[in-house]
Amino acid sequence: EKPYVCSQCGKAFNQKSILDRHEKLHPGEKPYKCNDCGKSFNYPSQLKVHCHSHTGE
Repeated sequence: EKPYVCSQCGKAFNQKSILDRHEKLHPGEKPYKCNDCGKSFNYPSQLKVHCHSHTGE
């Protein structure tokens, strides 16, 4: 059972926290921002990979 439904696209989730994270990813909102250059990303993993471009790692 997936009782938590996105009001924007109808996708359902079994945890409210996952729904909350999902809803932030709809167009226009990228909550994970690089402190070095200001570029924003949908997922923290994308930000982590991007940050390596600044450090050269």
